[in-house]
Amino acid sequence: MKIFKYIFWVLYRIWFYILVALPIIVLFPVLLISILKESWYSFFFKLARIWAKFILIGMGFNYKIEREQTPEKGKSYMFIANHTSMTDIMLMLVAVKNPFVFVGKAELAKIPLFGFFYKRTSILVDRSSEKSRKAVFLRAQRRLKQGMSICIFPEGGVPDESIVLDEFKDGAFRMAINHQIPIVPLTFADNKKRFSYTFFSGGPGKMRAKVHKFLITNGLKVDATKPLNSKAHSIILNQLSKYHKT
Repeated sequence: MKIFKYIFWVLYRIWFYILVALPIIVLFPVLLISILKESWYSFFFKLARIWAKFILIGMGFNYKIEREQTPEKGKSYMFIANHTSMTDIMLMLVAVKNPFVFVGKAELAKIPLFGFFYKRTSILVDRSSEKSRKAVFLRAQRRLKQGMSICIFPEGGVPDESIVLDEFKDGAFRMAINHQIPIVPLTFADNKKRFSYTFFSGGPGKMRAKVHKFLITNGLKVDATKPLNSKAHSIILNQLSKYHKT
């Protein structure tokens, strides 16, 4: 019986990468045009949301988004969430309608096809380089002035699977305070179970997400970074605890 599970997991992983690549190949000319100008990013974002839904549905993930508060159209926000899976990118795109730009690891740009568009539409950061981390703030500032929002997974990477929620880096919170934009915490309940970074694991099923009430930064100074970080961490950790009881 175990051999069938391993065969399923191998095929399931291959199927995931097929679903990731197929829309990119089919829509390649349109996607290429959509990234020629930064002002066309909103159109690219719509295509990215379709791509994300295609993958989640194709993988058999029955996603459900619960919202305590909904972002307003035309406003900028800082979206954050716990990070446990490659599917976090897709679920974030499905859960949020406001066009946002990912701030993520430069290593993801090496993924064939996906990486080509990722490095041209996201803000890449080399966490080992102080110069790179500073450049992120300048690029994010330009995107915010264009009316975009920013998305950061503040754990700074995917933690060990035994860790429920790793410590948050300060970058997202400092940036939100500097630009006086609300922070929108999201909790992803099932991504680790559905499709973790452990190769022989995962499968179709429910995929829940919760958009929490916004954390307001109006009037806050940089010295509020740590308390804001702690508050956001507690919100997501408490929600994860509630999910694990159900």
